[in-house]
Amino acid sequence: QVQLVESGGGLVQPGGSLRLSCAASGFTLDYYAIGWFRQAPGNEREGVSCISSSDGSTYYADSVKGRYTISRDNAKNTVYLQMNSLKPEDTAVYHCATYLGSSCQGPNDYWGQGTQVTVSS
Repeated sequence: QVQLVESGGGLVQPGGSLRLSCAASGFTLDYYAIGWFRQAPGNEREGVSCISSSDGSTYYADSVKGRYTISRDNAKNTVYLQMNSLKPEDTAVYHCATYLGSSCQGPNDYWGQGTQVTVSS
């Protein structure tokens, strides 16, 4: 069964850090670009970051640039999102998703169920 499972969310104080994981089962992540997205209540879903599979290029939304780092471990079939200097406005449900190909363009295919990140004092 094809599945993406996110983990690592939780409650953290402003300025803190979390590392999210996106683990794939039933297929190999190697060939796909993987994106992280987030959605806060009442807001549209926002693309946060992406990592390609072709050359490992990474992309970040302006709102997280310099604070978040995306990486992949193909041996573990997992993509990570390291989030530092977290702010209350980072609070959202974070999802990972595959792209149809190796680049961070075009439609998404498989989605995980999401993990809640709450930044609050």
